[in-house]
Amino acid sequence: MDEPLLVERRPLPVDGRLGRQLAFLIEVDRLKTVLRASTLAAVARRENDAEHSWHLALMVPVLAEYADEPIDVGHTIKLVVVHDLVEIYAGDTPLYDDELRTSQAERELAAAERLFGLLPADQAGDFRALWDEFEARVTPEARFAKAIDRLEPNLLNWMAGGGTWRTPGVTADTVRTRTAHIGEASTALGEAMAALIDTASDNGWIAAGQQAEAGPGWPPAR
Repeated sequence: MDEPLLVERRPLPVDGRLGRQLAFLIEVDRLKTVLRASTLAAVARRENDAEHSWHLALMVPVLAEYADEPIDVGHTIKLVVVHDLVEIYAGDTPLYDDELRTSQAERELAAAERLFGLLPADQAGDFRALWDEFEARVTPEARFAKAIDRLEPNLLNWMAGGGTWRTPGVTADTVRTRTAHIGEASTALGEAMAALIDTASDNGWIAAGQQAEAGPGWPPAR
């Protein structure tokens, strides 16, 4: 979190507003180095956050017709592109890693303050507002963005024949609980996710049975 900015390695000969914007754009190149737990469908390697964000940005216009409430597609794309930028400093928190999830909110809030603070004040406020909107899920766009964010890694799990569904302690009920956001924003996508879970369970890609006893704060809000 405290390491120098990338632009400090080779300072830009540009000052002022544009200089801050370019420094931010250089810094977010770090997103390409943040590995996620899911593996790609095309090759057997882990997805990085930049690839994940691109995939979400494409999924929004492709699947927008299935939103239960009308959404602004352009605004929803902004939400999915911005929401994982904080992982540049906070790191990825896998959906089924309960231990790491306990510190997620604190880590990501500190990251948001540092990262978005690199921008000029007006844009810093705009980007922080997008991030906060995604996290709060109080708008139709944020609810759909969260649904897409939940759906994408589970599509990759399907293609991997299990993937992170095979995390110790995870059962079909665990997956249903943690993907509930999908059905809250889109009945059709929720039904598709349910079909994936049921079939994966039948195939032995997800453990059968009830999820393990929950700790305090279950189910997680995020």
